[in-house]
Amino acid sequence: MELERRGGVVHPLLKANPQGEEPLDKGKSYSISKMLVWEAYQKVRANQGASGVDGQSISDFEGNLKDNLYKLWNRMSSGSYFPPPVRAVAIPKKSGGERLLGIPTVADRVAQTVVKRLVEANVEPIFLPDSYG
Repeated sequence: MELERRGGVVHPLLKANPQGEEPLDKGKSYSISKMLVWEAYQKVRANQGASGVDGQSISDFEGNLKDNLYKLWNRMSSGSYFPPPVRAVAIPKKSGGERLLGIPTVADRVAQTVVKRLVEANVEPIFLPDSYG
């Protein structure tokens, strides 16, 4: 259900929050807790790492932390999150030549950590104790 105006009148069966944004009775497409996003961020922060294609470091990300995490949670739980491109960095090989290393943005590393934790929680119990896949 969504807010819909017909001839300047709000349809009586369709309701939204007072700001006219999200419907009051509609949940998110995916059940992702805000706490899970927070814990994933803390793990990414502890690992540090370089900035991605957007040039945003972890410190920059923290400059607007509440909004950045909320935006990420909202997009992931509604199913509208799409990862940005990764920054390609050439790494020299011992045997000569180079290989490309992809560096995701800070927000995408948080998103990947959220997904990893959700998937692991669901599939880990079905693996045998001696399975190391």
